[in-house]
Amino acid sequence: MNAQENVIKAESDSAEGTDLDSADPDGTDPVDPEAVADEEESPLPAWLRRTEGEQRWSVTVALLAAIVIQWFLPTRLSIHPRWLMPGLELLLMAALLVVNPHRHIAKSGNRVRVLGLLLAAAVSLANGWSAVMLVRDLLHGSQGITPVQLLLTGSGIWITNIIAFSLWYWEWDRGGPIARAGGVHQHPDFLFPQMQQEGIARPDWEPYYIDYLYVAFTNATSFSPTDTMPLSRWAKMLMLSQSTISLLTLALVIARAVGVLQ
Repeated sequence: MNAQENVIKAESDSAEGTDLDSADPDGTDPVDPEAVADEEESPLPAWLRRTEGEQRWSVTVALLAAIVIQWFLPTRLSIHPRWLMPGLELLLMAALLVVNPHRHIAKSGNRVRVLGLLLAAAVSLANGWSAVMLVRDLLHGSQGITPVQLLLTGSGIWITNIIAFSLWYWEWDRGGPIARAGGVHQHPDFLFPQMQQEGIARPDWEPYYIDYLYVAFTNATSFSPTDTMPLSRWAKMLMLSQSTISLLTLALVIARAVGVLQ
């Protein structure tokens, strides 16, 4: 069963529910037992129905990794004062914990979504600034930097770029994690393999942050989608932007490192 068939089934189930509600209250229009049995045997996949959502631990780990990388980048590549962006990101993470003390995202509210988007923007801004400063140094030359330092710095920015784009994918696909847990939007922005064929995943499978992190990683390494396809225009433009940034960063860093070695 592909994604389109799942959506059609969700709409037909909704129509069937309306017909049952309008049936004769005296029970003169009995329900077909075979139809009920078929419906129980093949429920909607979890990514199309309301669920309790995922826990935030994986997102928290990724954000902490991005903050640590930003802190250890050279001072000339950071927004001044150096503690500003890491401190802002930690403050936003603390605000998320205060606003949303629940374990599961489905119990969150609109304030959590706003804070999540601000956090993704802060990580992207800090890493974007570092990437621009690094490109400037690479193009104009930098004295006293070894190939190892250059590769470590470029790798840190490249990894943080993956985390930043994974946050955007996670926050925007089908309206974000809260909307996905509520089953609000039926049409996906990213088509995962588990959505295309029935039986290759557990019935309770739904995309979590780790899935979006994997999409961001494969897009940064192959410079194109792999097993997960972008469907909406914004998803395609985001993946295009990530591939371009990743390609330029790797090409300039490797070329400069080779030049320093020679």
